[in-house]
Amino acid sequence: MLRIFQDELLDPANFVTTLELVPARESRGMRIDTLKGIARDAFADGRISAVSITDNPGGNPSLSPDVLGYEIFKLGLDVIVHFTCRDMNRVGMESRALQLARMGMKNILALTGDYSGKGFGGQGKPVFDFDSVILTDMLQQLTQRLYKGGEPDGFFTGCAVSPFKYTKAEALVQYQKLDNKLSAGAGFVITQLGYDVEKFTELMMVLGQRGKIPPVMGSVYLLSPRSARAMNRGRVPGAHIGDALLTRVLEDWRNKPAGLKKSIERAAVLGAVLKGLGFRGIHIGGIHRSFKTVGAILDRMEEIQDSWQEHLEELSLETRPGGYYQFGNQAEVSPTPSLATVIKNRLQDRYPYTILKKTHQCFFAKESAFSPFYKKIAQTIDTANKAWLVKTILEDPFKKMFLS
Repeated sequence: MLRIFQDELLDPANFVTTLELVPARESRGMRIDTLKGIARDAFADGRISAVSITDNPGGNPSLSPDVLGYEIFKLGLDVIVHFTCRDMNRVGMESRALQLARMGMKNILALTGDYSGKGFGGQGKPVFDFDSVILTDMLQQLTQRLYKGGEPDGFFTGCAVSPFKYTKAEALVQYQKLDNKLSAGAGFVITQLGYDVEKFTELMMVLGQRGKIPPVMGSVYLLSPRSARAMNRGRVPGAHIGDALLTRVLEDWRNKPAGLKKSIERAAVLGAVLKGLGFRGIHIGGIHRSFKTVGAILDRMEEIQDSWQEHLEELSLETRPGGYYQFGNQAEVSPTPSLATVIKNRLQDRYPYTILKKTHQCFFAKESAFSPFYKKIAQTIDTANKAWLVKTILEDPFKKMFLS
């Protein structure tokens, strides 16, 4: 019997668990068989409401979540399809949405998507005709068309948010984007990856200010040395693993069995804490080989969920001193601001919009007189795969100067 993810998530009495699966760059084989085996075991276990299938993670080609999701859907387990804006224009995205509706898979995680990785012949060309907000709005309008056509239900669209932003500008922009997604019709929220409990708390308080908190699921990731390093180095957009936690993970995994046990414990503690904080569920990631690990996390959560507050200290490594926390900023304020601070405050108060608008008109608008010249520069940078260097040298410092 198919479990209905939407029904379970919207029931306030439930604490829902979903599981993320990551397809490989193959159409069949051991990796695909393993993922389907994990899904079968998840269905048999009975504690997983749905699995989510990633959409070309990292911008690199992999098996479509639509086809793998449909095979799992036919097993009886509900599916959340990741739907990104990177690889299709609006025509392709609408067509794909209609295909998913026809297949019965209407749980969608609407994402803008990572920048393009490498595919056949090299770097892929990103599309980004929509972003996640417009995609959410499109799915809402398609839902109305489905209803008019006699469909009993429409799309149940979710969105992502990363509360792990440690400057004021980044945090406020992230929460504004979340508000835009919810206003566009997102029905649930899944966080990015992180272990900072204060940031999870901040997210719930920000949503509480809206007057109505949507169902929010916190991501719980089984950290390995490889995944922890990637997140620490910023290779997973929106995810955050600090230096202290990375060091702890690397120490734990010097002995692999002990490392796995400690990672399971850490994931279980975070899951129990999220439940205690009022999250509607958890979204488990980092599982690639066996459902057994998921079962161990859930078993341990059940053991400690009533005493979750006693385990908060175990997650204290990720609190960032001096980082921006909207309901308890730890940054010190100087009683006598320096000249640089005064100038920065004036820029923040009066000029950021004007300056950024002029910059956009000069460098990015197609009607700019220098547009052909800038286009050639951009093509050269893209061909050399050096966009990250421009971001580091130019974009990041100016954003911090005007917006932080």
